[in-house]
Amino acid sequence: MKAAITSLPGVLLLDVDVHADPRGSVAELYRRERFGIDVEFVQDNVAVSVRGALRGLHYRISPQAKLVMVIEGEVYDVAVDVRRGSPTFGQSFGTALSSETRRQLYIPAGFAHGYQAVSERATVLYKLTAPFDPADDRVVRWDDPALAIAWPLDEPIVSERDRTAPLLADAELPVYTP
Repeated sequence: MKAAITSLPGVLLLDVDVHADPRGSVAELYRRERFGIDVEFVQDNVAVSVRGALRGLHYRISPQAKLVMVIEGEVYDVAVDVRRGSPTFGQSFGTALSSETRRQLYIPAGFAHGYQAVSERATVLYKLTAPFDPADDRVVRWDDPALAIAWPLDEPIVSERDRTAPLLADAELPVYTP
């Protein structure tokens, strides 16, 4: 396993070791002591999306980190620093994640997360450090001009909630604590 630091502090790209032979392949998707991520994951979610589906940009006011991986297909995955007062506030990092590469993205607390399915079907698995709580769940507009995210596909399929989300400037946001 190799971890690469990204342009946003705490956001990590993780390349897992894939062991292949004529039968197929095996990969260790997570082991706390090998990955160097000192958090406790308490919930796993899986989402299946069709090509063009865009989910996000979702975040929480209270702390919640995510480890995101694609187990079928490919997505363009984005993390956005939404911590008011952070030196990297409003900056984003985007990357392709696919079942072929098994690359993962670790998104620390205080960052919004979203992705767009670029394959015909994409299945995304993500581990969470806090259980889902609808009262704490927030969203910021995926197409906010201030964020200028270059989503790969035009005319995305977006939920009503994501389509009508506030802009970053108008959203209730977590506060940066150094």
